[in-house]
Amino acid sequence: MSKLVTIFGGSGFVGRYIARRMAKEGWRVRVAVRNPNEALHVKPYGVVGQVEPVFCNIRDDASVAAAMQGADAAVNCVGTFSKGGRNNFAAVQAEGATRIARIAAEQGVGQLVHISSIGANAEAESDYSKTKAAGEAGILAHFPKAMILRPSVIFGIEDNFFNRFATMAIWGGPVLPIVGADTKFQPVYVDDVAQAAVAGVLGKAKPGAYELGGPEVLSFREMMTVMLDVIRRRRLIVNLPWFAAKALAFALGIANFLTLGIIPALITADQIKDLRVDNVSHDGVPGLKELGIEPRALGAVLPDYLWRFRPSGQYSEIKASAKNLKA
Repeated sequence: MSKLVTIFGGSGFVGRYIARRMAKEGWRVRVAVRNPNEALHVKPYGVVGQVEPVFCNIRDDASVAAAMQGADAAVNCVGTFSKGGRNNFAAVQAEGATRIARIAAEQGVGQLVHISSIGANAEAESDYSKTKAAGEAGILAHFPKAMILRPSVIFGIEDNFFNRFATMAIWGGPVLPIVGADTKFQPVYVDDVAQAAVAGVLGKAKPGAYELGGPEVLSFREMMTVMLDVIRRRRLIVNLPWFAAKALAFALGIANFLTLGIIPALITADQIKDLRVDNVSHDGVPGLKELGIEPRALGAVLPDYLWRFRPSGQYSEIKASAKNLKA
């Protein structure tokens, strides 16, 4: 019988890529999520019955144990950007991650891979980064041979980063406001992260922490410049001062609360704290190179999914060719 991997959050942005690759490896894939009916898109990743969404609440021991029952390996992709509610930073990124590791050890799971963040730091200002670090500590306390992946900002067709700012470039007028324009990032392609996770599941990588970054180190402003070039739009990139960003985050938070979430909190005070710190890999920490993975650059991927934000969308290339013919 083929081996079984349980992927917590396996229908999300990163998780679906891991699920697809594990199915191609011939493994049975159990996708543990809060809403299985919203995860049906993962079923075609394998043959009939190979990839199955199941219900799981990572805040509950019995639920996690049931989702991991009989698994040979587990991957935790669950994270949140929500500071409040029941599925808050601490409940998901610290307690939830620790629970998965503890139960994996109790059940004798062979391999455990955890998706964290380069910014994970117990001494960080932001609660997001603190709870990421707490989750790592909890995992290693129960499952010392776990593989921990710390990616920088992740990009790909379903991302909520470049897609969000491209949307802002369309509807926000001639100005594109950002916070932390000089903060450095090392954007990494989502499928490169998935390859790293699969290497851990298959036992082809040593246990420990890996920091995953792409081939380029770019400032926030430089990333937005690349994006604007891809979508062929001219916008003035304006860096908001820290005090203005904090005021904006406060106002958006109030509006989000009063409208019960109808008005989104596009940026939070906690995210502003993270934007003060560079998000790049550190010297001496293994990464994609040590895993034998050749990282893909922004310019090789962004045009594949940001074309729809161009002035003429899918017809942009045709119009450009027509102009060349007239010339």
